[in-house]
Amino acid sequence: MAHTYQVPAGYTEQDTIRLNKLNALIEAGRNPYEITTYDRTHTSGQIRRDYDALEGKTVRIAGRMLSRRVMGKASFAQLQDPDGAMQIYVRRDDVGEEPYKDFKALDIGDIIGVTGTVFKTKTGEISVHASEYTLLTKSLHPLPEKFHGLTDTDTRYRQRYVDLIVNPEVKDTFVKRSLILRELRAFLDGRGYLEVDTPILTPFEIGASARPFYTHHNTLDMDMVLRIETELYLKRLIVGGLDRVYEVGRIFRNEGMDTKHNPEFTTIELYEAYTDFHGMMDLVEDMMKTVTLRVRGSLVVPYQGHDIDIGHWERLTMVEAVKKYSGVDFADWKTDEDAVAAAKAHHVELPEVPTKGAILAEFFDAFVEEKLIQPTFIYDYPVEISPLAKRKPDDPAFTERFEYFINATEFGNAFSELNDPLDQRERFEKQVAQRKALDPESRAQVDYDFINALEYGMPPTGGLGFGVDRLVMLLTGSDSIRDVLLFPTMKPLE
Repeated sequence: MAHTYQVPAGYTEQDTIRLNKLNALIEAGRNPYEITTYDRTHTSGQIRRDYDALEGKTVRIAGRMLSRRVMGKASFAQLQDPDGAMQIYVRRDDVGEEPYKDFKALDIGDIIGVTGTVFKTKTGEISVHASEYTLLTKSLHPLPEKFHGLTDTDTRYRQRYVDLIVNPEVKDTFVKRSLILRELRAFLDGRGYLEVDTPILTPFEIGASARPFYTHHNTLDMDMVLRIETELYLKRLIVGGLDRVYEVGRIFRNEGMDTKHNPEFTTIELYEAYTDFHGMMDLVEDMMKTVTLRVRGSLVVPYQGHDIDIGHWERLTMVEAVKKYSGVDFADWKTDEDAVAAAKAHHVELPEVPTKGAILAEFFDAFVEEKLIQPTFIYDYPVEISPLAKRKPDDPAFTERFEYFINATEFGNAFSELNDPLDQRERFEKQVAQRKALDPESRAQVDYDFINALEYGMPPTGGLGFGVDRLVMLLTGSDSIRDVLLFPTMKPLE
């Protein structure tokens, strides 16, 4: 006696009907899950592209049945495969009376293989006239109702597999995401950059403001941290003589979640010896134009009610931007107290350490960022908020750093990298001390091995980091980061 299945807890009436059909197949010696392969000769896309050559020829296609129309002795069905949907025509006189009866008993969502000839219907639709079919996989859950689909966003994110089946535009987003990554790699590879991998598990928390996730290594009996950046390892490679490196890296930050933030996300960080942040600015502009044109076919990208012109970039210092959009001139602040007074007068939130530079950054957040719809570089950042950037030689209160903004969102961050090991040591130690003062439970430490690497000598270097997910959002017209992550972080339902 073949092994059949009991109804699991939680199955609905429709689920149970499908399970009973599976058990009947098993008892008849036709368990579809025992089939290990199917010799598919063509996809729907190949048939459509090569119709003239394939008309009247026999093909073998396979996919998921999304719909079916039974008309007595003949039926039409839509079969979905990686290239889209293909209509199949199944007639009782061609496949046989019993197989045709079984075909009518199939469920929407079942995966089948079909052998047949290519033809066009009277309405001109390219189709496959079946001579035989094979049930390859039984679907035990019904798909969402055809005309309403899967629209609840929470369910879509939790059950991405169903989302991909019933919402074709979702698949298009992730195909385009793959294309974007391929074009980014091609651009950097073409510039002589070497793609590398650096550790995801790191030995301790660094002093940066981002909060990490902790885990434990059993063999070493030590806590470890999921990385919040790839920077310090990549710059070690610059020290080692790899003059142009980049990493497509998964990053983990134990912080808030919203339409622009997920606890794990993808960045690209790159470093180039013997250039500075101006070189990185030129690279960003060239890269964005190249990738956008290849992915979209145009430099003008419609996004959230705006036509974003990737072909035109504005460049402003942070001081210039704050003055332009708030009317406040940093030059009027002679002391930190002047800056505090200006912040209170303009109802700007004070930072934890209220220095002139840190308050300037708060003014930027309050008055400027929301105005930066078209592509804009903001450069010359205060040293207080730029612990890894090189100071400006003519004004050490500022650093050679920029961020670039599109649609009021920060897309990337770049520096003339700090290569003075003594200055870097002081900044790290100050940063960690401030963290511990604000949070006595903090486990932040100075990465003294990185300092040691700098002491061997790192050449003048330009560095850039940018979020891949936000770029994908822009180039696919997606409003939320969850729409461009196949499996975004979700709180369990239980």
